Amino acid sequence: MTGTDVAPGVQGGEPQLTSEQFQRLSSYGERRTVQAGQVLYATGDSTYDLFLIESAAVDVVREASVSEPEHVVYTRSAGDFMGELSILTGQKVYVTARVREQGVVVQLHARAFRAALAEQVDIADVLIEAFRLRRRIMLDSAGSALEIVGRPESAGNRALRTYAARLQLPHSAFDADSVAGQSLMAAYGLAAEDLPAAVLFDRVLVRATPQDVARAVGLSFEPSDRDVDLVVVGAGPAGLAAAVYGASEGLVTVMLDAEGPGGQAATTSRIENYLGFPGGISGDELTRLALVQALKFGAQVYAPCHVVGLRGEPDGPVLTLQDGSEVRSRAVIVATGAHYRRLSVARWEEFEGRGSIRYSATELDVAGCESRPVTVVGGANSAGQAALFLASRGCRVDVVVRGGRIDKSMSSYLLGRLEAHTMVTIWTNARLLELCGADELEAVVISADGGVPFASESSAIFCFIGAEPETSWMGEVARDVHGFVLTDVALAAARVPGHADGPLPYETSLPRVFAAGDVRAGSMKRVASAVGEGASAVASVHRAFSRLSDLASR
Repeated sequence: MTGTDVAPGVQGGEPQLTSEQFQRLSSYGERRTVQAGQVLYATGDSTYDLFLIESAAVDVVREASVSEPEHVVYTRSAGDFMGELSILTGQKVYVTARVREQGVVVQLHARAFRAALAEQVDIADVLIEAFRLRRRIMLDSAGSALEIVGRPESAGNRALRTYAARLQLPHSAFDADSVAGQSLMAAYGLAAEDLPAAVLFDRVLVRATPQDVARAVGLSFEPSDRDVDLVVVGAGPAGLAAAVYGASEGLVTVMLDAEGPGGQAATTSRIENYLGFPGGISGDELTRLALVQALKFGAQVYAPCHVVGLRGEPDGPVLTLQDGSEVRSRAVIVATGAHYRRLSVARWEEFEGRGSIRYSATELDVAGCESRPVTVVGGANSAGQAALFLASRGCRVDVVVRGGRIDKSMSSYLLGRLEAHTMVTIWTNARLLELCGADELEAVVISADGGVPFASESSAIFCFIGAEPETSWMGEVARDVHGFVLTDVALAAARVPGHADGPLPYETSLPRVFAAGDVRAGSMKRVASAVGEGASAVASVHRAFSRLSDLASR
């Protein structure tokens, strides 16, 4: 077998189990003899088991599609193990595992696999890191069972690609006007009115949405009879932290999000003041790592999944989903954050639909804007980070700030860089008055500091003017005049009737419903504080359950 009895090894950049760890993990499974050509799991399967290889060799195969022939992604041999991130996420399988050389494998069914992750911490670390790296290999070089074709400027096409990226779905994206895109469209009989389209496991989704893809890959919520301890609504930093702490502390945890993990943090090109990352970290990378961490501890993640209602019942809060189904839980943590504000400017929705107006500045959003003039609207840190990121891609950037002093809303380290950058111009006391262009945005008209309005070339607008809380679905839960959720001491200050024993930290006016992160009145609106609130809300969930136990024992 590979590895040693001392410490986990690394092969090709991937961690390996030691011989001792391999044997320890094998005790959770069943030994099986397998023959050459036998399939352990196949592309499109809804679930699969973990396999340890004692003496066989197994090919991981990307099956043939219209755009590429079948090919072997990698081969696993004696001492190795099968699987990648989908074994944790519950997504359908993207590759086929086919035995190359007969031998013996050890099969760990789902329950045994989860038990091993919980009980064997050193082994879990090796498996999780290997799964993460294998998904990266699939994303970068293995091709994909999910193929997206559309026009780059289409908002619908970008929504599909953003969703696939946030959920770490192995996918390939094709410009509908490229040779490869035209070939894919011809092969599946797709017309311009069918775009954006997604091809998944040879199933064609026309005018596809993230919801369509979620259903196809197995990420749509399906009601079950399983008791749920905690439902986390919203998968931004606060929600991800709540899911990690809830699941790691033994709570059966389900996380629901209307779009995909990350929230507004995932749209940030670089977070430089997050503790532990002196070189900074992108919001997208922070989201990916946090999601894997939540999955490691057994949290179930479903997105997109729209929650439209909330009510309290004696056994616990009940959530209503958009399709009318209900989710019952012992407790709920609401971490829905906020949705982006839009400017009241003529033709805003028109250009938004054409992809010229964007609310984030990730690599995907910036693609196509390189070395072209752009406009950033907003004066907070997110706008400053976006402006610097765009300038680093050769863009001439106009930063349009409503207020007269940007130093009141932006960190000094960011403002100093913006003011020193030759590609960035900051306009204060400024407004966008007009959007110009025929089919595409060509220029914007700006009024600044009371001067004469002027036109400035612009190929895209990146809008960071704040957000409004996502709380309209929360029924009778108490909120402030701006719609943010009142919790604990804020309930008393607003003279909202409290609970019999007083609300716990982060608890709302509805018992066993908690709020954390940007959605909560009085929150700091920072990534680090949102993570802290999500974790702290879980501590209050445990205290709420203790109260219930005390009442039951009286």
